[in-house]
Amino acid sequence: MKGVLFDLDGVIADTSVYHFQAWRKLIKDHFNRDLPDELEKQTKGVSRKDSLTAILNYLDIKVSDADFQEMTDEKNKVFRELLASLTPQNILPGISDIISQFKQHDVKLSLASASLNGPYILEKLQLNSVFDAIADPSKVAAGKPAPDIFLAAASAINVDLKDCVGIEDSIAGIKAINKAGALSVGVGAKNELSEAKLLFPDTSALNYDQIESAWEEFKKLNRPFEIEKT
Repeated sequence: MKGVLFDLDGVIADTSVYHFQAWRKLIKDHFNRDLPDELEKQTKGVSRKDSLTAILNYLDIKVSDADFQEMTDEKNKVFRELLASLTPQNILPGISDIISQFKQHDVKLSLASASLNGPYILEKLQLNSVFDAIADPSKVAAGKPAPDIFLAAASAINVDLKDCVGIEDSIAGIKAINKAGALSVGVGAKNELSEAKLLFPDTSALNYDQIESAWEEFKKLNRPFEIEKT
């Protein structure tokens, strides 16, 4: 294992809640409509444009291209305002430890997030210096579940996909990692991330030795594993 491709929202820090808060405010301000909790899953792990498309389709609302662009820009402004209070205390449990373990084993780290705010968030979390590269989602052809962002993240650290693992908490992200050809490491519930080749219940359970062993087995057998929390 030579590279780890990290998702951001819900893996490194729980900024996904801020995303949906921003979407809710935007839709309330523009259309006086409320977004149900279950819609959050459709916006998790995907790009800003894909998220707004899913929301508007759900609400059966059509807008012009110009209004669509203005709404994505407005949502990002609200989101960044919510992120202003972000600190290293918002790093999810276990992430600092697993990053240290990867660095100790000379594993390169690359960010594979759909968020255009990735560099800003890493800076707020004081993690920007530990990542070797950040893939730019604005320069990939398609968002998750397409594999493009993970292909870009691996290329940015000059590591072959077969020598990488990807860590994700969304089904769109897991699908993307699998399509890319890396070992998919899921963080979350089995019923939601059943396609992950290796599954941890939460970030605090992440462990270098288990990931390394699963990656070695994955190369040989390509079969799924599940790590139960003790």
